[in-house]
Amino acid sequence: MSAQAFVQNSTVPTPPERHYDLVCPACGHTMADDGLTLRCPEDHAPALLRTRYRDQEPAVSPESDGLYRYRRWLPVVRTLPGAGGTVVYRSEGLGRALGLGDLWIAFNGYWPERGADLRTGTFKELEAYAVFGRLPERPPVLVVPSVGNTAAAFASVFSRTDVECLLVVPGSGLHRFATVPGIAPTVRLVSITGGDYDDAIELAERVSALPGFRAVGGAWNVARRDGLATVLLSAVEAMGALPEVYVQAVGSAVGAIAVHEAATRLIASGRYGPATPRLLMCQNEGVAPVHRLWHGCPEARRPVGKEERRAATGRVYADELVNQHPPYSLTGGIEEALRTSGGDVLPCPGEDARAATELFARTEGIDIEPAAAVAVACLGRSVREGRVSSGTRVLLNITGGGRARLSAGMRDDRAARPVLRLDPSTLESPGTLQRIRELFPAADVSA
Repeated sequence: MSAQAFVQNSTVPTPPERHYDLVCPACGHTMADDGLTLRCPEDHAPALLRTRYRDQEPAVSPESDGLYRYRRWLPVVRTLPGAGGTVVYRSEGLGRALGLGDLWIAFNGYWPERGADLRTGTFKELEAYAVFGRLPERPPVLVVPSVGNTAAAFASVFSRTDVECLLVVPGSGLHRFATVPGIAPTVRLVSITGGDYDDAIELAERVSALPGFRAVGGAWNVARRDGLATVLLSAVEAMGALPEVYVQAVGSAVGAIAVHEAATRLIASGRYGPATPRLLMCQNEGVAPVHRLWHGCPEARRPVGKEERRAATGRVYADELVNQHPPYSLTGGIEEALRTSGGDVLPCPGEDARAATELFARTEGIDIEPAAAVAVACLGRSVREGRVSSGTRVLLNITGGGRARLSAGMRDDRAARPVLRLDPSTLESPGTLQRIRELFPAADVSA
């Protein structure tokens, strides 16, 4: 199917009602969506819900901005003007340097010369736009734990709405807010000084249990996955075909799962196939939970103490890839996607990632984020080791880039100022929950 044919499928506007159902892949239970549902109500082992769209043809809405171009395959009932999206192009410089003749780059970030306009510099904005579009008319306060990138994306997107949102990040992630143009009063940022991502997750879970608050849901939220799935939809529209290999650095691997789901949906439409792209997931060497689980390392499931966890996280090149509890063995999770696609997981030493950062800047002309550099390095290793042949059609997801471009000329004092700074030792205190609750006096406790 050609890229032009993809475009020609796209004349029907999104209906005002929800144009999809939620389906449980474990038991087949089907339900209407309320914009907040995260899990199947039936009693069985955990499974990630999936969307089933009434329009089963790949379609675009050319009049819509950014990722909303694919709104027929997004669980959204509203859109925001000016939304960004993925820019896909065939690489010459990097492809030549790596020895790949058919390398395509999915660039997610800020690169105006290429038309890339994700203003916080990463593909996490795709999640935020999709989550907003899925919400009911009067949602509870959304609670978002993050290393920093996801929170910055939600701060940027949700500051343009009247939806209340709580962002919980470790203090080390505050620098990622430097390119956020301003945070609205409806969005509250809480930082954990000296804490890490797991601390943010644990606090967010406790806050989400309060009346009037709701967890955004990580991989459990179909909007987050389908928002990230637009990376593949953009690529297929540009390439006219599915890639044979898909490469991405992963923490929770929500993006890789999303791409696998989108590929399955495209194949089911009868226009592509027969095989889904082989997933090549990439992680830091030293702190690589997905790699260890996939390769059956004995210590992979060993509980890790907080001090050990924090020390290890401080040594890695890309701290956004350190999720210690990825959605691995559940139905629809990482293991299933890897097995179904014939994929693999590779670790990347920090020195290789640093070299990849310089290589990308030299060959493609733009700065990239640490996680993206890990993916570039692992792709190069895969070519050298014969895992990926020179003629393979490869899609490389640059999950973040252009932040240096965004930051140029900005004041040094632009980093976000949290409304509340917490010490890790206070996170389990009832008083901490009360202080957070008081940040949202208008929250509907009946929600």
